[in-house]
Parts: sequence; C-alpha cells; structure tokens
Amino acid sequence: MTNGESKYDLAIVMPVRNEEKFIGQTLDQIYLQDFPMDHLEIVVADGNSTDRSREIAESFKPRFGSLKVLDNPRALPSSGRNVGVKNTTAPYILVLDGHTYIPSKNFLADIVAIFKETGADCLCRPQPLRPPDINEFQQAVASCRGSALGHKPGSEIYSETEGVADPTSTGAMYRREVFEKVGYFDEEFDACEDVDFNHRVHRAGLKSWLSPKLRVLYYPRSTLQGLWRQMNRYGMGRFKYARKHQIFSPVQWFSAAAVVAIALLFVLSFASETIQSLFESLVAFYLLIVIGFSLVLSLREKRLGCLLFGPLIFPTIHFGLGVGFLKAVFDRYKLR
Repeated sequence: MTNGESKYDLAIVMPVRNEEKFIGQTLDQIYLQDFPMDHLEIVVADGNSTDRSREIAESFKPRFGSLKVLDNPRALPSSGRNVGVKNTTAPYILVLDGHTYIPSKNFLADIVAIFKETGADCLCRPQPLRPPDINEFQQAVASCRGSALGHKPGSEIYSETEGVADPTSTGAMYRREVFEKVGYFDEEFDACEDVDFNHRVHRAGLKSWLSPKLRVLYYPRSTLQGLWRQMNRYGMGRFKYARKHQIFSPVQWFSAAAVVAIALLFVLSFASETIQSLFESLVAFYLLIVIGFSLVLSLREKRLGCLLFGPLIFPTIHFGLGVGFLKAVFDRYKLR
C-alpha cells in the first residue's frame, strides 16, 4: 500500500521481548492519548517472549482495531523494528520500546504536528531515565547514567532544547521515505541499531529535529546484574558501530583500554612491587573519583541512594561497556 492510500496518520513499531512488567502500561498510555485511535496503527514485534508479553499485547486488540502482534523470529531489536516498519503503511513511523513511560497525553498528536510544521525527515526526543514509579536503586542508576561520569559527553538524550539536531543518539520517529533513502535497520546489531540507523540518516543529509515535547521516560535497570548485561550489549554495539562506519573515538575505546590496562597491571603486580604499587594507586584514584562523584550527586539531588549505590553503579557501567567492547573485538578478530 502506498503512503497516499494509507488510512492511518501514524504507525507505532514496538519490538519487545519479555516485557510483561511494562508493556501493558505502555499500551494503556498510548490508548489514553489525545489522538484518534482509528488514525493509528500499531505493530508489536514479539521476539520469542517466554513470559506473558504476547498475551498482554493481544489483549489490547479490542481497543486498537489496527493492532497486530507479529513474530520476530530473530528476537533482535533491529529485526523487530524491521518487522514493524515493513508491516505498517502510515506516512510517519514512531519506534517505541515496550518499557517506555509517556508523560504527555499529546505525545502522538505532537509528533504529527511537528513533522508537518518543521518538514523534518526524522524527529528526536529526550529520553531520561526518570519515570515516576522507580525505587531508590533505580533512581541512583538514573542519576549516575545521567552524569558526566556515566554517559557519553555531548549526548542529547537529556537535552531540553528544541531545533535542528544530529539524530545519532535520539532519533526515533521517521517519515516513511527515510527507509527508502537509507535502508532498514542493520540486523547485525543486537544493540546500537538505532545509533547506526540514525548515523545513516544524518550522513544522508536528512533534516532532523529535536523537541522536548516528544520526551519519553525509560526505566533504568533494577539490579546490578541487569545493568551489567545492558552495558555489555551497548559495548558490543559500540564496537560494531565504530567498525562499520570507520569511526575512531577515544570515548568509545577508552573503557576497553582501561579494562585491558587494569587486568594487565593486576597480573604483573604479582611479579613486581613497583607495578603492585602502581596498580593499587590507580585503583585508589579511580575509587576516589567514583566516590566523589557519588557524593556530589547525593548532595545535589538530596538522595542517599546515589552515595550508597554509586560506587557500585559507576564501575558496572564502565567495566560493563569495556568488557562488551572487548567481546565484540574478540568475536570479530577470532582472538579467543
């Protein structure tokens, strides 16, 4: 079906896997939008969920006449996005995760309005980790990841400005024609598939617009193990992205280099008291920075959790990214 023949104004593509905790809330918030539901189509691409995600999504079909729950056999976010895009017809496409909190009831209407007002090909959104119903540990994760020590400098994920922007870190809404110009999401990516796609949008010279009206809230991980797995995936995705586009960024490589250096110094410290002293000094210096940042965040946000959990969260972020990056290097060059 061509764009002109579509009866819908907006399509929502939702790749999910084991999202039973959040998907019902996210779909309910979509249903409560100040937007005509008969002008909205939704595709939930289920990546072989082993929980009740699919069942919950199916239960919303009576509310959304257009809602389809389709299989995503590869179970990757990238392949799920492609399943959704290829099975929708609306001129504007929103990619939305199943664990998203939507604070504005005008969110969908604003998407269509901003596309029309700006003429943009891609719309970008802030996406801080601050939904209203999270515990103290999750608040600390949000604070740490939102700080200079916990997130890539220059990212617009936390920006509240409006205007033309580089979509690389925040693009999430597209005119259908964008996929004809730059292709679909690269299914070699298990993470950072959005960064890769948005980089291609930017490189193609397509206009991208950032607006705080389009802000959504993401749920931070609730355990250190979950945060570690997330950072591992991000680290692997960062390497694939850097290699694919021949991008060398010190920020991308630093965490991996730090992991190698710490591991090497630890091993060599058993053979030399000088190296042992150097290793202990570096570890102490790193911990001092981490504790200092955690204290500053705790005082600034008046949350004791930042001080209690920060010294654990920051190393999980840094070493999780580094180990994930190295895994991808080893996989690519068969070093293991």
